[in-house]
Amino acid sequence: MTDNRIATTELGNGGPRVGVQGLGCMGISEFYGDTDEFAARDTLEAALEAGVTLFDTADVYGRGANEEFLAPFVGAHRDEITLATKFGIERTDDPVYRGVRNDPAYIGQAVEASLRRLNTEVIDVYYMHRRDPLVPLAESVGAMAELVRQGKVRELGLSEVTGAELREAHAVHPIAALQSEWSLFSRDVEVSAVGAAAELGVAFVPYSPLGRGFLTGAFADAGKELTDGDFRQAQPRFTGENARKNAALLEPVHRIAAAHGATAAQVALAWVQQRAGAHGLSVVPIPGTRKRSRLLENVAATRLTLTAEELAALEPIAGQVAGDRYPDMSSTSAARE
Repeated sequence: MTDNRIATTELGNGGPRVGVQGLGCMGISEFYGDTDEFAARDTLEAALEAGVTLFDTADVYGRGANEEFLAPFVGAHRDEITLATKFGIERTDDPVYRGVRNDPAYIGQAVEASLRRLNTEVIDVYYMHRRDPLVPLAESVGAMAELVRQGKVRELGLSEVTGAELREAHAVHPIAALQSEWSLFSRDVEVSAVGAAAELGVAFVPYSPLGRGFLTGAFADAGKELTDGDFRQAQPRFTGENARKNAALLEPVHRIAAAHGATAAQVALAWVQQRAGAHGLSVVPIPGTRKRSRLLENVAATRLTLTAEELAALEPIAGQVAGDRYPDMSSTSAARE
């Protein structure tokens, strides 16, 4: 291990201590084109060396392939890492189908399958990936709490829920972490979820803190850089005129990055850390990457501090973004606010 590891924070009241930045592993198995598995495994090791200890996956990523890919790494470093996975998005042989299931029977089946694929006896943080409003939340969280009592899960998490839903769930069983999209481009969580998490002592785990890569500045040319198999080709913010408009919004990001000798990605990640800190939140962004160089770039952002003037210059960006963050927003918390 190196001496220059990132700081740590507590994941929820009394939860595990983890590095202040985690690693989202989704892109290793799907959604962003082909993966060099050797490079991806090297990135996992580099992350741990840098002090990244929260590794995030889900049963839906690659239809279980992501969990299976992580299993050898988990086994080699089980006592050093905090392992998070999720249930709730159901896939079938239909490549475009995405269902949402939160019923207790499904939860029981899902956790057993994840434990088997990850080759571990316990999941450190188990998230409900998406909420099915037709299933009472107390029923779903009650089933998740039973997994804690059985020793199959250590901490519970939720993803894409409103502040009211977080409070309701927390009353059934303590919630350690809330994982939802939060970035310079996506701030709808600030309507209610952020305040509720701060009030309850729930850690916030922002996914897509780099706007699926847009905030790196790499997509200025209307998404032409995207390769076959990259799901961003269908994302509204990456297409046509939306992409051109959104690229223009990054001017202050690039200006601030230049002033610090940093990258646009580092400014975007530093903004998430400081924005959450201003709300009194423990925060662990989980940018995803398959490359060691990007991992080290992202980790370095934990040491970047933006001035009040720079934060003010970045403030208007989200309100001007063209296009929703998903083609279908119906399963996000924004749809239920």
